[in-house]
Amino acid sequence: MQFIGSVLLFLSAVGTLCLMIAAVRLWRIGHVRPVEARHDAVTILKPLYGAEPQLLANLSTFLQQDHAGEIQLICGVHSRTDPAVSVVEALQTLYPQADIVLTVESSARGTNAKVSNLIAMVAHARHPVLILSDSDMAVRANYLATVTAALAAPGVGAVTCLYHGRGDAGGWSKLAAMGISQHFLPSVLLGTALGLATPCMGSTIALRRTTLDAIGGLDAFADLLADDYAIGNAVRQRGKTVALPNLLLTHACTEASLAALVRQELRWNRTITQLDPMGFIGSIVLHPLPLSLLGATLSRLWLIATAILMAALLARTAIALLVDRTTGNRTAPLLWIAPRDLLSFVLFFWTFFGRAVDWRGTAFTVDPTGRLSTHQDNVQ
Repeated sequence: MQFIGSVLLFLSAVGTLCLMIAAVRLWRIGHVRPVEARHDAVTILKPLYGAEPQLLANLSTFLQQDHAGEIQLICGVHSRTDPAVSVVEALQTLYPQADIVLTVESSARGTNAKVSNLIAMVAHARHPVLILSDSDMAVRANYLATVTAALAAPGVGAVTCLYHGRGDAGGWSKLAAMGISQHFLPSVLLGTALGLATPCMGSTIALRRTTLDAIGGLDAFADLLADDYAIGNAVRQRGKTVALPNLLLTHACTEASLAALVRQELRWNRTITQLDPMGFIGSIVLHPLPLSLLGATLSRLWLIATAILMAALLARTAIALLVDRTTGNRTAPLLWIAPRDLLSFVLFFWTFFGRAVDWRGTAFTVDPTGRLSTHQDNVQ
């Protein structure tokens, strides 16, 4: 037991060092030079489902841009009765001069409802630069300038963006936001710093229409759970890179219960295990706080364990403070850091007990290739 405890303490120390590296990367994001406004004509595609809290304000940020080029915003839903329709109509009233299009398409083009929605929306796109962005994102005024500048760089085929969490539905949503800001974000920063991660995220996928056509269009991704990652991988297979500019978007978290938080994070975790199982297993080191607690209990090296535990807590606190400073928004009380770390640790292990994911009320099973199937499909 003492040997196992010593190993856990070692892993905790490694994880603490990793968090420090991520903190340095995060500090650099807050110290970047502004980008000049560009003239690229862009079409932003927003697949919507339901009237999420702050949806009107979040969508508005994509129109409030320091961007000299034309902006077309396409919002898509599957049903005219979707509550998001009234939000888009309010947006059109609020910005009467803006090019805002609402599409309604009930027919499914694949198992992935979001991609099916996007396929219907692309047909209405007027501009050569397309930006796919999830409905729960909010951006700053330099968003389009930064993204289009990154896309214009030599050898770049697509652009994706980092994001932090913001709780919009009470305490549980703030806990969910902590998971994004203090766990997911550092892991991506660390992975890219060490060359271990090649992200392409639903927060933003900007690419030229010609690039999308070259990788087979969106139909090629209509049955995949990790459609965003697959799009990025397809771009790289054509010899292009996926740029990750120093830009931090806002992910609006709407989880109103512990059950909703667990469903969401298990879906994310199981998506990652499908893409990079060994990488996900290795990410256990990014839970240094609970590892140090377990290590202290088993090894009884109390002095060493206490030092590692305090260092882990300081590293996680530093990341929390850096995110809050960079975004100008307090994610959650700092006293929640330790409980949130323990919850993340539990969900890490829970991930391995099943392959089912819950996506907007529908239960799916993911096969080893990353393709989605519903419970009814499995029965048939």
